Amino acid sequence: MSETRPDTHLLDASLIDAEENLAPTPPVKAARRKLLAHPAYVMLCIVLASLNMRAALAGVSPLMGEIGGHFHLAAAASSLVTTIPLIFMGLGSIIAPRLARRWGTEAVLCGALALLAGGILLRVAPPVVALFVGCALVGTAIALLNVLMPGLVKRDFPDRAASMTALYSTTLILGATGSAALSVPLENALGGWQGSLASWSLLAAVAAVAWLPQAILSRRGSAHGEAAATPRVPAAGDGPDLLRSPLAWQVTLMMGTQSLIAYVCIAWMPTIFTDGGMSKTDAGIVYAFYTLIQMLGSFFVPMLAGRLRDQRPLAVGVVALMAAGVTGLLTAPVAGAWLWATLMGIAQGGMLGLALTFMVLRTRDAHTAARLSGMAQTWGYLLASVGPFAIGAVHQVTDGWTLPVVLLLVACGALLLLGLGAGRDRKI
Repeated sequence: MSETRPDTHLLDASLIDAEENLAPTPPVKAARRKLLAHPAYVMLCIVLASLNMRAALAGVSPLMGEIGGHFHLAAAASSLVTTIPLIFMGLGSIIAPRLARRWGTEAVLCGALALLAGGILLRVAPPVVALFVGCALVGTAIALLNVLMPGLVKRDFPDRAASMTALYSTTLILGATGSAALSVPLENALGGWQGSLASWSLLAAVAAVAWLPQAILSRRGSAHGEAAATPRVPAAGDGPDLLRSPLAWQVTLMMGTQSLIAYVCIAWMPTIFTDGGMSKTDAGIVYAFYTLIQMLGSFFVPMLAGRLRDQRPLAVGVVALMAAGVTGLLTAPVAGAWLWATLMGIAQGGMLGLALTFMVLRTRDAHTAARLSGMAQTWGYLLASVGPFAIGAVHQVTDGWTLPVVLLLVACGALLLLGLGAGRDRKI
């Protein structure tokens, strides 16, 4: 009997036809690229990234006691959990433009979110060294997001840069507020501080997945319109010499000074209230309110800044609110706590939004905006990392809060001078 065998040529041909039918056609590929480059999708990616830019840091403070107790850390060693990320937020800002030049902005943002997810998980690993290494990775990842976001906004939304800055700075604060508010409930629900901290890696992973198609398209030469066709950020030697620009230094020091005040408040505001006689629970609620209300300033101040050619009056107004709140802390910290938290919260969000907006408004193109962002956040976060330690040391020496709060008023005076310089209608 003869054995019947299928025609191998016909079988190969049918497999080829099937593969061709499964493969997307050029119109389908073009449609996919158009969808991923749509401003709404890009905006979604920016929002997801922004939610992660402070959440991993804000969720640590309410759990510091549990973390220190678990690893048997002294107070000074425990403070490294918040200090190490700040230091690496400054150091990581140095390499962000070079990485973007080599790999493209979208690819680096996607990689930063993946690194952030890994760093968050590493912080809860058993050996104590993993805690500190994880903190370094978290700080580095956030630095990349911090530096590249203003350039991305300048590139993809050149006509709506101020409003987009308002969106992502407000979302950033929303992520921080949600993380701080949910840390303890998540600890109770998940059986410990490890589960609470680790849960925020899921948010970073979701954002990384959303950015992955953007990263692939940018590496293939596709982009979000003509402005994004070249996904590179110049090296330090390209374009204007920012280190020789007084305007660039004004923006940089403004970013650093407002960050210093912000992280001093993160470290010491609840303690100022409790030392004045307020309960820990009430101090925590007032502090959470201070963080939440920052969204008002971070949203409306950049919007107003984008409508003005000269932002100096706006800078004066925001600094005045901050100085009024700090003065209240000096004179009646507990009696007027809610008012001081309101004034300082609106001002803090406004100063952050204004500093980020200046990185866009004071530059002529996306490349310079990204480089200015790198410079401002490198020196800014290194300066900010000194604040909590310096204020704490002065408090320890003087055994009171009068001189430390007076130093915050001095910082407000410096912010006023820097805002008057950076707010002028000029370009680098």
